[in-house]
Order: sequence, then structure tokens, then C-alpha cells
Amino acid sequence: MAATKTIVLGGGCFWCTEAVFRLFPGIVAVEPGYAGGRTKNPTCEEVCSGTTGHAEVLRVEYDPAVLPLKKVLEIFFAMHDPTSVNRQGNDEGAQYRSMVLYTDDSDRAPIEAYIDGIRPAHKRPVVTEVVKLKEFYAAEGYHKDYYAHNRLQPYCMLVIGPKLKKIKEGIRSGVAVGCSKRLERRVAPRRRTPLYDTVISRGPA
Repeated sequence: MAATKTIVLGGGCFWCTEAVFRLFPGIVAVEPGYAGGRTKNPTCEEVCSGTTGHAEVLRVEYDPAVLPLKKVLEIFFAMHDPTSVNRQGNDEGAQYRSMVLYTDDSDRAPIEAYIDGIRPAHKRPVVTEVVKLKEFYAAEGYHKDYYAHNRLQPYCMLVIGPKLKKIKEGIRSGVAVGCSKRLERRVAPRRRTPLYDTVISRGPA
């Protein structure tokens, strides 16, 4: 296999970002985590408190021979709203901001060029940050493959599931895809504790 590349993407809930990117050939590995802030080794609770400066992100390792950087960006910008400031759907806070963290300096120019190219398609300003990755902190283990293991959790059923369905339909038809804002507004924000996830996923004792 040819040399792979890595990019780190923040587009709201990393449960959702991970589930989306797992759909595409050329994705070698994904890892949910935190980046863009100042706190070392942050926990989920610290990030969600808004005090660390970190965003929820997904580290994406991809094969550019199969999935070029432009396609990675197309997927990313189709699956979230890059004009929403510190919010995606009902998930609100700086930890949900839109950002691209590159690891290769040569990627900065094409990333910025791509963003400049999509600005006219949006009625509001694109607010996506483009910065070089300083440090990536892997998220707690229960976040990894979250959708795959918790498909009956309400957030997964009402937000991630419909988004994946729409993306799959877009893949089959060959058209660009986005997310269902109507459905996202109808579901409460996630709560991010293992206990809550266990209770919600399994139902009351």
C-alpha cells in the first residue's frame, strides 16, 4: 500500500464523524479524540465543560491514492455545517466548532483553497478554522466505534442513523450529501458520561 496521510477534523460530535468516515474506501483508520486546546491529556468531562479549549475531533488516516485530500474535504464539509459557530445541531459549545488540523504543511494551501471555493455556496460565512495539529489526545475507549456499538441509543437513532442513510443514498446517486438539520433539532444534546450511555442504551433496570 502507498504511503498514507493523516488529517484531523472537527465537525461536531465525533461519534457522528467517525461513523460517516467509516463508510468510505480509502479510509485506513479513524480515532476520536481531542485537539486544538491547551489542557494536556483532557478527559471528556473537561472538554465538554468548555474550559480546555479543545474540540472533539477525528484523526483520519487515509490512502490518498484511493481517497485524495479533496475527497476527504468534500465528505467533511458535506456532513456538517461549516457556517455554524460553536454548534452542530443541538450540540452547542466551542468543543463542537468546525476545524481542520493538518499534519503536513503542504496540505494547508489546498485546504484553504477548497474552503475559499465553497464560500459562495453558503449564505453565511464559513467559520472553519484551519490550523496545524500540535497535539492529539485519544478519547476514552467507550467513544471508539460508538455508533456501531450503540445503534439503539436515541442520539444514534435520531441523528447519526438518518445522516448515514442520507449519505449512503448520496453515494449511490453520486451527489453531494449533507445532514438533516430538521432531525438534529428534534433530539436533545448528548450527555457524555459512561453511566448515562449505559442506561440509555440498555434501558431502565
